[in-house]
Amino acid sequence: MEKYFNTEGICNPRYHYMVPLDDRLSKIRQRYVERGSYFVINRGRQYGKTTTLRALAEYLRSDYIVLSIDFQEIGTAEFQDEAAFCKAFAEVLIKASRNNIKAEDGEGIFEPLIRFLKEIDNFTMRKMFEELSQVCERAPMPIVMMIDEVDSASNYQVFLDFLALLRGYYLNRENTSIFHSVILAGVYDIKNLKLKIRSDREHKYNSPWNIAAKYNLEMSFSAAEISSMLQEYESDHHTGMDVKKTAELIYDYTSGYPYLVSAICKLLDEEIPESDDFEEVRSVWTAKGVTEAVSRILDERIPLFESMMRQLAEYPDIKRMLYVVLFQGKRIAYNPDNFALNLSAMFGYIVKKSGSIQVANRMFEMRLYSYFLSEEELTSAISDEAQKDRNRFLESGRLNMRLILERFVEHFADIYGDDNEKFVEEQGRKLFLLYLKPIINGTGNYYIEAQTRDARRTDVIVDYLGEQFIIELKIWHGNEYNERGEKQLLDYLDYYRQDKGYMLSFNFNQKKLRGVREIQIDGKTIVEAVV
Repeated sequence: MEKYFNTEGICNPRYHYMVPLDDRLSKIRQRYVERGSYFVINRGRQYGKTTTLRALAEYLRSDYIVLSIDFQEIGTAEFQDEAAFCKAFAEVLIKASRNNIKAEDGEGIFEPLIRFLKEIDNFTMRKMFEELSQVCERAPMPIVMMIDEVDSASNYQVFLDFLALLRGYYLNRENTSIFHSVILAGVYDIKNLKLKIRSDREHKYNSPWNIAAKYNLEMSFSAAEISSMLQEYESDHHTGMDVKKTAELIYDYTSGYPYLVSAICKLLDEEIPESDDFEEVRSVWTAKGVTEAVSRILDERIPLFESMMRQLAEYPDIKRMLYVVLFQGKRIAYNPDNFALNLSAMFGYIVKKSGSIQVANRMFEMRLYSYFLSEEELTSAISDEAQKDRNRFLESGRLNMRLILERFVEHFADIYGDDNEKFVEEQGRKLFLLYLKPIINGTGNYYIEAQTRDARRTDVIVDYLGEQFIIELKIWHGNEYNERGEKQLLDYLDYYRQDKGYMLSFNFNQKKLRGVREIQIDGKTIVEAVV
């Protein structure tokens, strides 16, 4: 069977192209397992947690007995009752032992737990842990306990009782045999599982959570790691791609988010070559191909984005926080005690950079911009005008960005000319994006450069059929500031290797000269529009 890029579950290097995990597994072993740590691998949805656990179980097998289970194997009804949970947990654990332990190593070890299952009148948590202690005492090697999807059970009292007893045995492991190391995995950090506990149970949350070691190993993929995966693919398929450049492009969009990396690669391998726009394999693994893959993913209802939308609906503070960051350029300092920031970071939606927060990756930003704009698109007059003019902006399949700016200036003056300065400053950039969206939707992408986004300046990058447009949006603050903006745009054009850039200024000066002009600076062309 040929290898392929997998987005539907656990990845296995025998069957799938994937980033090598050896270095990561070695660090987990050295920093956590060998020290006998109790820790939680908590990352966002589809971040490779289960794949990492499976690979780690295999990596540790020579020196440890690894019991790896998934709490989703235990039914909802079994979490409602202590006896039912204990029976189900013991059965799942015995099943895991048969799957993960060699017969000669496991003989007789689990007899206490098997005996427990026969005592139908004594299915209590306390009795189960007594038998688990006996299992660990009999084991010829230290036992590592792994529980995946641990947060799926967090609403249940029996789960809290389980963690409380586990904590007690773990803290007393020098006197009573128990697991050498405990590894839990889920979206919620063990210290934040209290967010999922019903109010009448919150008094129970303190004691089980305060023993977990901090897990801070990087689980996103670097550009170099993506390159390593693509190099293996290239050796098999000989597409002629520039491996390093393609890996960097994918990283730029994803910041190494594992699912998004695999999803882009899967489309480039399986679907995009069948498109009429990509007649040669060599043209697929390019900037144009990556842009097309990103567009297709952003247009789909995938579980990762559906989960994000549910969280925004459930936590309005997160939604408001992301809105002001994206549209108003507000810099928000990261504070772990802030509920919305802490939860957003745990879900993987934001990261801390230079003391402030930013959206975790470009694709998340693009999806969020689309979501926020769609809430207003149906009632936006300027969006309606762009929809009417949509076909005028294409000339021989190429986007005429100058004409877009010219028409935007006209429509903006007609619709919003009498609005006050405060409205324009807060809404102007959003209105331009509302104008741009229906023009390029379905064919191109646009995104905002996080490092240039602030209250005064934003750079929008538009990718359309392999062509790139750099547009600086800014609030007018005098000629000197405008000249600095031109210099900044020139630097940015150099970075993107472009000869032509665009600038849109929202000017509140009563004597402003509204319109579009073209200037030449240092051998480059800047098209400046003023509204």
